[in-house]
Amino acid sequence: MNTELIYTDAIGLAELVRNREVSPVEVMQAHLDRIEAVNPQVNAIVTLADHTLASARAAEAAVLRGDVLGPLHGVPFTVKDSIDTANVLTQRGSPVFKGRMPDADATSVARMKKAGGILLGKTNLPEFSYWIESDNLLTGRTNNPWNLARTPGGSSGGESAAIAAGMSPLGLGTDLAISVRGPAAQTGIVSLKATHGRVPMTGIWPRVPRRFWHVGPMARSIRDLALAFSQLAGLDGLDGYASSAIPFDVRAAAVPARPLRIGWLVEPGFGPIDSEVANTVAAAAEALKGLGHVVEPVRIPALERDFALDVFNRLHVMEMKPAFEEAIAGRSDDEIYKMARYMLSLPDTSIEDYVEAEQAAERLKDGYAEYFQQYDALLTPVLPLPAYPHGQAEFVINGQTVSATRMQAATVPLNVTGLPGVSMRFGTSKDGMPINVQIVGSWYAESTILHVASLLEQASPVSGLHPVL
Repeated sequence: MNTELIYTDAIGLAELVRNREVSPVEVMQAHLDRIEAVNPQVNAIVTLADHTLASARAAEAAVLRGDVLGPLHGVPFTVKDSIDTANVLTQRGSPVFKGRMPDADATSVARMKKAGGILLGKTNLPEFSYWIESDNLLTGRTNNPWNLARTPGGSSGGESAAIAAGMSPLGLGTDLAISVRGPAAQTGIVSLKATHGRVPMTGIWPRVPRRFWHVGPMARSIRDLALAFSQLAGLDGLDGYASSAIPFDVRAAAVPARPLRIGWLVEPGFGPIDSEVANTVAAAAEALKGLGHVVEPVRIPALERDFALDVFNRLHVMEMKPAFEEAIAGRSDDEIYKMARYMLSLPDTSIEDYVEAEQAAERLKDGYAEYFQQYDALLTPVLPLPAYPHGQAEFVINGQTVSATRMQAATVPLNVTGLPGVSMRFGTSKDGMPINVQIVGSWYAESTILHVASLLEQASPVSGLHPVL
């Protein structure tokens, strides 16, 4: 197994291929070998795409012919199993969809392929993408490569584990409330949830509640996130929410020439935060301050008035249930995993509470809009604590007992408001688990938060660390 190749980022691999220093076949074989070696322990990859080596040989021939090459030419990538892939199983983590084979790629997958990427395989998730752990009745449970007894998160936990373990350099996940940023934090990789609508959700299920769903890149370097986003962004004429034609050019991304104004916030607004996580956010703030930026602690009153997780819960349950009920119609209980059954058991929101939650969502948007009149970015936790044991339902944080749903408290505000956010590692817990921070920007300010993330990446005390398997 070529360990150097499996921990080279996607841009690095593309450069090696373009310069004829390594063949796409060597790159693909290195990742296939890694999957064979560690996936039995991690269970991140649930389906390998057919003809991966044949596709790599075709990519090699294009290099030798001198063809014009895409920016990801010859680079393997993986895709969460809720995202359609033509002629490759897309089973959504459920016996309900066992054997499902789409005819067409999701828009996001097609764009990765157009950039020269080669589909390597599909990654695990909770049933229907609805939980913060990646476990289901069809393809089982994914383990965290840093500690197999702990979760890599959900719902894009298979993707995060695959990338962290060196089985894939780059991939696609989806995010309803936490699902690319939380798993990235639990495995120490990077991810981007862009402004809502910048990347079409065409070819991804479930589509409800569509105003909260996102698809985004997951990787091991910030530059890979920026490149992938530049290929993914843009309307496709099929997803009505993807209404922005604003392109993202990674080579000409606009960042203010002056020192940035960056606020950082741990509490209040997100509920209790573990001290190790809080200290990591503070350390990241100090690093940015040391680089010459104006960095200071802040409060956002709107987050204190309206708890975003409560707002989200009151809104999304009513919109989610019909799709779930249609999917499981006629199915026995033993075909439906416990979390989907739990979601369906939640009480309906009254019309009065629903209307109030809609108004609360608007107040949250207004609160962030006011904040971004003064600041370029916001630094927060991703999760209230590092990766935890499988199946843990309650946690004690700073003496307060909270349920597992609170893991979403710092991420879900960006889904309710549509704001972009990057999750990236900047620390390590006392028991060796990664700790990420979240960099939040104003709407369509992905260039700013990716720039801040790249600065933190260079200053990070944990760059280059990988799990030992």
